[in-house]
Amino acid sequence: MSIHQPSALELERRAFRRRQSVRSVLIAAASTVVFAALAWVFVINTPGWALVQEWFFDPQTAWESLPKVWDGFLLNLQVLAWSLLTVSVTALLIALLRTLRGPVFFPLRAVAAGYTDLFRGFPFIIVLYLVGFGLPTILDTRVPPVVLGVIAITLTYSAYVAEVIRAGIEAVHPSQRLAARALGLGHVQTLRRVVLPQALRKMTPPLMNDFVSLQKDVGLVSILGAIDAVAAARSEVALSYNFTPYVVAGLLFVLLAIPTIRLTDWYTARLRRREQMGELV
Repeated sequence: MSIHQPSALELERRAFRRRQSVRSVLIAAASTVVFAALAWVFVINTPGWALVQEWFFDPQTAWESLPKVWDGFLLNLQVLAWSLLTVSVTALLIALLRTLRGPVFFPLRAVAAGYTDLFRGFPFIIVLYLVGFGLPTILDTRVPPVVLGVIAITLTYSAYVAEVIRAGIEAVHPSQRLAARALGLGHVQTLRRVVLPQALRKMTPPLMNDFVSLQKDVGLVSILGAIDAVAAARSEVALSYNFTPYVVAGLLFVLLAIPTIRLTDWYTARLRRREQMGELV
């Protein structure tokens, strides 16, 4: 049994790719060294850097403020978890309403379109003010800040996520629907078994980007009086007259977002490789 041997052309291509990889690594290393040197000369080695370190990157202040900021960050995580659930359900419902066919469903499509237009245009901070201070006034009762924050986030982000889901659904070729209906599947079965599984692959990267934005915006619930990471950092700054607690709170949000950002980049690159398979030489 003969063993397949690569052709001379294939061996030449592999050698070329190895040379290109080595060249890329060397260029990246050289540019990193140059960038580090420029950062040292124009940033770190300047007279004002000592003051920046003192007021924004003080290790002792960071360590002392970390427990309270972390306790507040747990509240942000709670708001994030509930918001993920409510936004997913609400956005899917709005997207399905916008994709309903037939003139009889025009009022539902119009309401769904008006909702997405309204809350994609409204600044999120104004929605927080209207919900956080208007809803308790209307109900004449105290509403927990966590609940108010989840409602405001749901109203805003459902509009964005619904448009992503709708775009993913409409990106599925109509022949897929027609084939499913020809096999005897109803409208709901066609959506659940044929359309949504295909649409999910297309809309996953933008949905993950919306999730990253959502992770940051949960920090605005401090406006409603919630003692979250931002509010805890603000109180620590008022006591220490040092801005390091804000940096600590910001780093917690960054550490929360990095896994999702890297996962989004990996999944996007994977989809691109699958779509371009066979096109690269």
